[in-house]
Amino acid sequence: MRMTDANGYRIDKRRVRRAFDRAAAGYDRVAVLQREVGQRLLERLDYIRLQPQTIIDIGAGTGRLSKALAQRYKKARVIALDLAPNMLHAARRRAGPLARLVHRQTFVCGDAERLPFADQTADMIFSNLTLQWCGNLDSALVEFRRLLKPEGLLLFSSFGPDTLKELRDSWAAVDHDVHVGAFIDMHDIGDALLRGGFADPVMDAERFTLTFRDVYGVMRELKALGAHNAAAGRPRALTGKGRLLAMAAAYERHRDKGALPATFEVVYGLAWSPAGSMAGADEKGVAKIPLTALQRRTPSAKP
Repeated sequence: MRMTDANGYRIDKRRVRRAFDRAAAGYDRVAVLQREVGQRLLERLDYIRLQPQTIIDIGAGTGRLSKALAQRYKKARVIALDLAPNMLHAARRRAGPLARLVHRQTFVCGDAERLPFADQTADMIFSNLTLQWCGNLDSALVEFRRLLKPEGLLLFSSFGPDTLKELRDSWAAVDHDVHVGAFIDMHDIGDALLRGGFADPVMDAERFTLTFRDVYGVMRELKALGAHNAAAGRPRALTGKGRLLAMAAAYERHRDKGALPATFEVVYGLAWSPAGSMAGADEKGVAKIPLTALQRRTPSAKP
């Protein structure tokens, strides 16, 4: 599969789920950037006058931000949704035994592109660094729009196209396979929000640079995070030692002050559901469940 083949970047959701399931136990030890971005996303709520009754945290992971949202909006029901069951088990442990009664937290296993909720369920959708794992951005945003009540808020972050540019460039010097996934530009996400029926989108971006002693440190950290290459066009065979050494040598061109950088471009987005109602179109085979049924859902449930 060549990098010029757009199908090569199609996301393999089964691989994403397996990777994050395996990473769940140690995720919090290495998710430094994810915590920082999540905190900055939370801080944006300081400037928004909204008292939501129901919040859905899409891509909740180990539940750090779901818990923070429950503490911020004490009267709201917070639904933590993630594709990986083991991540939700960790989120439920973090929330504690009284999560349902005191913090009104609920945990649902599901796919952001096929959300198992009825139309106009949420007053707010919050999503930190999850959209890049969606195979089709437009379909995910249509689902988000379907779930939001009129004048509901969507607040999210995602990775932009400069993310892991050093690793991508270094592999490009070796072969034409897809070693690093594609990330969507801020302006393209803004256009997708408008196509999805959102109003008043606001987009901005910033860059973070993490440093490592060698390229193998970069790769180990990505593996520990569950951020495996999930592109359909990824190499299927084990990477030979010669190609790996050639990639490492190419990465050395980026060394600065004794360290190797890894760039992460973070895109932030905010948009509103218009005041008018929207009737969601059911997809064949997708079950929409009322909010009351969530009392019986557990992290072991399948999407």
